[in-house]
Amino acid sequence: MSEKSGPLAGLKVIEFSGIGPGPHVAMLLADLGADVVRIDRPGSGVSNPVVERARHRAEVDLKSDEGKAFCRDAAAKADVLIEGFRPGVMERLGLGPDELLALNPRLVYARMTGWGQDGPLAHAAGHDINYIAITGALAAVGKAGETATPPQNLVGDFGGGSMYCAFGIMAALYERSQSGKGQVVDAAIVDGATSLMSFFFGVRDKPFLSTERGKGMLGGAAHFYRCFECADGKEVSVGAIEPQFYAELLAKSGAPAELAQAQMNPANWDDYAEQLAALFKTRPQAEWVELLEGSDACFAPVLTLDEAREHPHMKARGAYVEHDGAWHTAPAPRFSRTPGSVRSSRNDGAEIVAGWSKD
Repeated sequence: MSEKSGPLAGLKVIEFSGIGPGPHVAMLLADLGADVVRIDRPGSGVSNPVVERARHRAEVDLKSDEGKAFCRDAAAKADVLIEGFRPGVMERLGLGPDELLALNPRLVYARMTGWGQDGPLAHAAGHDINYIAITGALAAVGKAGETATPPQNLVGDFGGGSMYCAFGIMAALYERSQSGKGQVVDAAIVDGATSLMSFFFGVRDKPFLSTERGKGMLGGAAHFYRCFECADGKEVSVGAIEPQFYAELLAKSGAPAELAQAQMNPANWDDYAEQLAALFKTRPQAEWVELLEGSDACFAPVLTLDEAREHPHMKARGAYVEHDGAWHTAPAPRFSRTPGSVRSSRNDGAEIVAGWSKD
């Protein structure tokens, strides 16, 4: 394992293994230097070597007295605990926040769920698609006349889930620095996804920014904010909203002159989109990249994950890191004095906890 670095070096974190956003929260903290001890079920292996990197793993039977004692000892010494079970599971194990905050009043106890700790759906099963469905986010994604399109699990699990959980942990740690006390962070995907929709909630009176499927400017209805297929079947994206950027897109692409008129009139969007679609079909993606990339036309090729890794800008930024013979996403965000790093995981969780001291 490489030497730890990052602004969170010295932070002690307990992660109860799970899927989706919980492991991503722990990855974010570990990448920035935190000591993350991941508590795994006996016999479990690594399911995602990228998201589960930089961990100190410990296989623990949570139903045994010995396993519970280990978890209590770890929590008594830790700064942060992350769990993603259904509400009530940790309490039934004797590892709920009341029990563990009594042992360690400075503990930040982060609970990562879909529906939250309370409410009519709190104990129901669900996944990303369900959580974003009731927030208004899913209804906005897709083409008019078709069913909604799940945006992978970026909006719910990671956008509304892990990112808000990590933010909540950092906020609780800051408050602890003032009060000396820990607290529970109830990070619900439905809450985070609702927060992500704040911008659209605030512009419901603006038809251009409608979240009605196939109508809003940012949802793909506008001809200047969508993707187009090229001659080789690959795609490009354009996002030329501002007049000066739109003018540059038209000039550099050789678009028909009439497209310069009434850009923001939705009545023109379908017709203008058809004309741009025909134009972009005349050249392969590489030629459009050569012509438009790096200009103010607000342009980028639509790349696969493997293609993205090889893009000159992404390579220059070091967005992907080769580690132990495999490619990883680089830690984010970046820090000028205390950069994060990609590290390997080890099966030394028990030893790490034994070496922790109570603050």
